[in-house]
Amino acid sequence: MRHSSADILIIGGGIVGASIAWHLAARGAGRVRVLERAALPAAGSTGAATGGFRAQYGTAINVQLSLLSLAQLESFANVHGVDPEYHPVGYLFMARTAPVLQTLRDALQVQHQAGYTDGHEVSTDDIRRLSPSVDAAQFIGGVFARRDGYINPRALLNGLMQSATRAGVRFSWNSQCTAIERRADRVTAVVTGTERIPCDVVINAAGPWAATVGALAGVVVPVVPRRRHVAITVPSSVLPAHTPMTVDTDNGFHLRVRGDRVLLISPHDPLPLDPYDTSVDPAWLGELHAQAGRVVPALRDVPLDIASCWTGLYENSPDGHLLFGACDGTTNFLLANGSSGHGVMHAPAIGMLMAELVCDGQARTLDMSSLAPDRFGRGGEVVGVGLL
Repeated sequence: MRHSSADILIIGGGIVGASIAWHLAARGAGRVRVLERAALPAAGSTGAATGGFRAQYGTAINVQLSLLSLAQLESFANVHGVDPEYHPVGYLFMARTAPVLQTLRDALQVQHQAGYTDGHEVSTDDIRRLSPSVDAAQFIGGVFARRDGYINPRALLNGLMQSATRAGVRFSWNSQCTAIERRADRVTAVVTGTERIPCDVVINAAGPWAATVGALAGVVVPVVPRRRHVAITVPSSVLPAHTPMTVDTDNGFHLRVRGDRVLLISPHDPLPLDPYDTSVDPAWLGELHAQAGRVVPALRDVPLDIASCWTGLYENSPDGHLLFGACDGTTNFLLANGSSGHGVMHAPAIGMLMAELVCDGQARTLDMSSLAPDRFGRGGEVVGVGLL
């Protein structure tokens, strides 16, 4: 077994781990090493992400994380030399019932108070204008924000990895963590199948596998993997490219255009027996297609490309929010886990804030105390507005 060392070791080479690595290297934090269990980049949740970006949330902390990420998206091509393909076509949340519409209004207030003022309420006629193929008669109104839209997760990951590598970060593939050595409240080394790596700081950015990595360090990380199906149609011109992310808020079903196809997604995937099972369920794809046809009747006659449909894994925390910072009982084992489907869009902000925590002793740009990993044991869960 080889012995090597790193000042900072990041477990997980997806977009969150890559963002942390780049921001640490940009701060001159020392020798940074990233371990990734997969053989290639974007082989996990980052590669399976559908590429939505929004700041329309029901909690101030998520709105603020999105705004920090948005600032980096707007300068990403200049900084990293890669186009993140940010297209601000908007998110359209539609409501069928008065209580859901009120929830969307309440979320708008949260967003405005947190500094995101782009969102506004829309009428049924506005829905017809913004997403003309929708059967708008089913909806009584909704909310819309134009600066929300789409990004390319793989492009973001590539840009961050390239910049991190140029800055001296070392990425190791096929490097699954098998043990974490600890002395009292400090982690001292990480072991893989081929190496023992002494280190000063360990950052858990392992996505759906965060709890497994935490257990190796003797800590409980309350993150649970959850499967998400993505159905994709055959090529079609039914929906124009500028169609916003269109969300049936009452049940969570949403769709987006990508190229000449339409992606169909629902948050209510059936739970598989194996929490890491990413096999495709044809029956569930059929339900997604049926939901799409009810919202956008023109999609009823557009078949799915079954062979191209896929599933990915969310890393869900108990309150649907990020776990950020030192884990209870340790001083140098840091968590960046549990974004609950928001990891790609918040990764730029998470990387910057984690670099501040490591280099400055605290996240200075944004108060992250509400996302402390020990919040669940002291009744500090993040409570938001409704469905967002």
